[in-house]
Formats: sequence, structure tokens, C-alpha cells
Amino acid sequence: MTAELKPIRSNADYETALAEIERLWGAKAGTREGDRLDVLATLIDSYESEHYPIDPPDPIEAIKFRMEQQGLTRRDLETMLGTRARVAEVLNRKRDLSIGMIRRLHERLGISAEVLIRPVRKTAA
Repeated sequence: MTAELKPIRSNADYETALAEIERLWGAKAGTREGDRLDVLATLIDSYESEHYPIDPPDPIEAIKFRMEQQGLTRRDLETMLGTRARVAEVLNRKRDLSIGMIRRLHERLGISAEVLIRPVRKTAA
């Protein structure tokens, strides 16, 4: 018999819940095991959101990641950001993204506008 479901309040509870999820993985929806899996996943998600929050990505890191994914070069960004010098300024964190740049990057590269509008992390000079 499995243990009673309860809130996850400690790292030990969290580890126990993860082990239980692993055991239940693949259970069919609508079954007792499937329902338990759904509830445990919800409890784990809540615990992780509170104890292990994930910061949204930095806009420049998001652009660089998408460039790598799509095999793009700095030259490819010129139609979205402006001149070669402007691309360099943006990618080197010397210039913030304008609303127009954000719109074009969002439309052409599919990067979330919510990510692009965030403040760019400045590097130490």
C-alpha cells in the first residue's frame, strides 16, 4: 500500500515524492495510479516553484541561443537590429533593444516578447 498523499514540506518529502513519481511513471490516466501521479506532479511542481525558481532567460542569451539553434550569424541579425555595428553593440550588451528590434526578433526568430523586453544583464566592465 502506498503512503498517504501530503504536502511536500522538506527536501526528504520532495525526494520521496520524486521516487514515487518514477515508480508511477506511465500509469494510465483515470486509474488510481494515474490519479496519484497527477496529484504528486502538482505537489512537486508547487514545491519546485517555491524552492527552485527558474529565472527567465536574459534577452541576449536568448538571442544567442536562437542563433545557435538556427545556425544564424551576426550578419543575419542585421535585418532585425540594424547595422553591423549595432548588432555588435546589442550582442556585447552596450545597447539595449528597442521596441522595433524586439518586435522584429519576436516575429522572425520566435523569441518570446516577454523575454526580449526584460532588462539586459550588464557585464562587469
